[in-house]
Amino acid sequence: MMTSSGSWFFWAALSACFAALTAIFAKVGIRDIDSDFATLVRTVIIVFLLAAFVLCAGKWSDPRNLSSKTSLFLALSALATGASWVCYFRALQVGEASKVAPVDKFSLVLVAVFAFAFLGERPSAREWFGIGLVASGVVVLAFKR
Repeated sequence: MMTSSGSWFFWAALSACFAALTAIFAKVGIRDIDSDFATLVRTVIIVFLLAAFVLCAGKWSDPRNLSSKTSLFLALSALATGASWVCYFRALQVGEASKVAPVDKFSLVLVAVFAFAFLGERPSAREWFGIGLVASGVVVLAFKR
């Protein structure tokens, strides 16, 4: 695992690039099928891909050794992910990717608020300003004149 102070940014930036490609590929991929079925197909592919990655990287461990708290929160995260994907694909099917994806990124604002409320994280004034700018951008994109 990378531990340098810049490693989180590298992985977050890579995540953003893949998320952008996800929107473009999904928009093209769901043209002729139901968005819920498309989400299922995508999920099955992800399960096989991640299983192969974990096995090949030697990172497999017995899931029965997970604590009940870890299992509960991973299950809740999975449920939230699934709900997010269903909503995202449905939005992409009826909306423009260039509008859907930025609104989806309102999650950045919600993460900051939830982390403040539930995890005790305290962003600086500068960070709150940036979060506010993201929220403002979403409002600009979401509402037509």
